[in-house]
Amino acid sequence: MTKHPILSRRTLLAGAGLGLVPGLPALAAGLVPTPAQTEGPFYPAGFPADIDNDLVQVRGQAAQAMGQVLHLQGKVIDLGGGARGGAMIEIWQCDAQGLYDHPRQPGRDRRDAAFQGYGRMLVDAGGRYGFRTLKPVAYPGRTPHIHLKVATADGRMLTSQFYVAGDPQNERDGIFRNAVRVPGQRERIEMKLEPAPGLEPGAVATTMDIVIA
Repeated sequence: MTKHPILSRRTLLAGAGLGLVPGLPALAAGLVPTPAQTEGPFYPAGFPADIDNDLVQVRGQAAQAMGQVLHLQGKVIDLGGGARGGAMIEIWQCDAQGLYDHPRQPGRDRRDAAFQGYGRMLVDAGGRYGFRTLKPVAYPGRTPHIHLKVATADGRMLTSQFYVAGDPQNERDGIFRNAVRVPGQRERIEMKLEPAPGLEPGAVATTMDIVIA
C-alpha cells in the first residue's frame, strides 16, 4: 500500500508531533495538571513486536486497522509550561470493535490483528510527541477513551486517559467524572477532534498537552 509521505513510518518516528495540526497558544505558568487516572485492567501483558507510534499500520502487514484514523499530538510540559524533553510516552486502546489485545479480554480471538493496540515513543527536546492511532470507541461500561502513561527523565510518572469531547457517554462514565472534579481538568483530558483531510483522507486530529505536576 502506498502511503502519503507525511504518513510514512520514518516521518512518524523522526518528526512525530512536529506540526501535524496547529498548536495551542502558549500557556502561562500555573497550569492545571493532567489528572491521574486508573491504568485499567488491559495494560499489555506482553508488548507487540511493533511498538512504534503508528498504531494503525503494523510492520510487515499490508492491511490497515479498521476504524477512523486519529492523529494525536501535543507536548509533555511541567506546571510552568516548560518542556519535559526526554520523557517516554505510551498509549494503548481497544480496536474499532471494542477489543483489547490482552489475555483477559473476552473475545480476544476476534480482535483486529491489523491494529497495533499499543505504541510508545520518546518525546523530543521540545517535549513534542505524536501518534497515528484510531478515534476511540465505546465498549460495555466505558465511554470512548485512550490510555496513556508518561515517565519523565527525572523519574516522575503519570497514568491517565483521554476522551472525545462532547461524547454523551462521558458524563455517565465514573472514571471520567472523577477526573474532572477540579476546574480546568476537563480541558486536560477531553480531545477536541477536527477533520484532517490535509493529513489523511477521512482522518481527524487533535492537540493534547500533558501537564506533569
